[in-house]
Amino acid sequence: MNLLVTVLTETDAHELAPLIMPPLAFAGIAVAVFAALGFVTWSYRDVANRHSNKTAKGGHDAHGAGH
Repeated sequence: MNLLVTVLTETDAHELAPLIMPPLAFAGIAVAVFAALGFVTWSYRDVANRHSNKTAKGGHDAHGAGH
């Protein structure tokens, strides 16, 4: 246990893995990706109601399969 504590206290955080960008840049990229994916999801809203056979008269089961 003493060896582990010694190794952890002697290492500098910048020597372990230097970042190529500031941490806030990584967060900004993640926000942009999630916003783009959210826009794609939002753009497909109400697609099923655009088809006339889904909203045809005769109940919710217009194709007659009986499910």
